[in-house]
Amino acid sequence: MTNDKDRQRSVTIPARRLSRAEIQEGISLSDWMDVPRPRTRSECVDGPRPCPFVACKYHLFLDVNPVTGSIKINFPKKDVWDLEETCSLDIADRGGITLEEVGAIMNLTRERIRQVEVAGLERLQAEDFALDLETVFRA
Repeated sequence: MTNDKDRQRSVTIPARRLSRAEIQEGISLSDWMDVPRPRTRSECVDGPRPCPFVACKYHLFLDVNPVTGSIKINFPKKDVWDLEETCSLDIADRGGITLEEVGAIMNLTRERIRQVEVAGLERLQAEDFALDLETVFRA
């Protein structure tokens, strides 16, 4: 496990419009890769690793804020191909892992992972379907 002091902080890039040249460069890079972007998990599960599709919402290299459009690079000092894990779905398929392991994979502290877990569980419990399930299990 890496020490918190060894961890590199993530970097956030504000949103901006791409120029036509940048869009065209992205298209040509996509064509050059010669790897079709998967449309479903079944197409992705046996795909190349590390995953080259950093724009995928399950990719661990970066996060895109859907509201602001800003991009957070989770591992600014690493290249994508240097990551041990690149897909959150691959990690989920393995089953339960510790908060420390999740922290190392996500470049976050164990405490931050615990906070996110608690917030997620609270949001799930607040949903209507959770209340319906509670009624079913009490019966």
